[in-house]
Amino acid sequence: MAASQAGIFALGTASHAYLEFDINSGVEAAALVAGVAGLREPRTTMGGVNLVAGFRPELWQAVAPADAPPGLAGFDRDIVGAGGFKMPATQHDAVLWISGSAYDVVFDVARQAITALNQVARIAEETSSWPYHHDRDLTGFIDGSENPTLIEAPDIAVIPEASPGEGGSILLLQKWIHDSAEWEAQPVARQEQVIGRRKLDGVELEDKPADSHVARTDQDELGKIFRRNMPFGTVTDHGTMFVGFSAEQSRLVAMLESMAGVHDGVRDALTYFARPLTGSYYFIPSIRGLTR
Repeated sequence: MAASQAGIFALGTASHAYLEFDINSGVEAAALVAGVAGLREPRTTMGGVNLVAGFRPELWQAVAPADAPPGLAGFDRDIVGAGGFKMPATQHDAVLWISGSAYDVVFDVARQAITALNQVARIAEETSSWPYHHDRDLTGFIDGSENPTLIEAPDIAVIPEASPGEGGSILLLQKWIHDSAEWEAQPVARQEQVIGRRKLDGVELEDKPADSHVARTDQDELGKIFRRNMPFGTVTDHGTMFVGFSAEQSRLVAMLESMAGVHDGVRDALTYFARPLTGSYYFIPSIRGLTR
């Protein structure tokens, strides 16, 4: 089977940068793919950091139709749910996710990548992230309690052998801003009802509300995904980078629609304290697909 990009599963990195690019006017899609493929020897790392590269699904399909999962589409329309709640579509043409042990090397590699690609693409969105108290997000709760182990994750996140796009993965990337003042004004008991877990140890509540975050993103019902979320921002302006991988886009779509209450009018309670600023889908080719 074609090998997936190793950075997807490289846990334990302390610094992250997410770079989203738009292709320059008049540049062919193949030139952007070649430029990204030429950034590194993609079997391991670039400059001591992990690098994961992906493309807008339609762009990848135009360049490598035989290696494109059928039906995969970009985040080209806003998701509008209950009460007019909106998840904005901000699709770009390519993404680089750079992660490493320290921000100085991530910073250097990000600058090098932007410079190397400036003839074919311009930077459209840049976000830096870092872990918070080991495995918690900025709500103070443990993030990724339902995440699969690294043994299980490839079966969930990677397109299987003999399927179009084998060895690749589908990435949903969203930036969520937190209303921290409102969230922190809530008693812990209310926060736990919103999340559907205990704050101290992350144990799922037996009587969690139907609109809790856990209930609205139930992976046993909606399908399993592999999450690599990270906090981002400053002391006064911060939130969560949602970084979700799946072998099937339908699981990611179902999760977002459930959170927004598209089909049943029930919004995820967490969306009253956090809102998405961006939304893009990217196809993350296998190593062989990226360098062919």
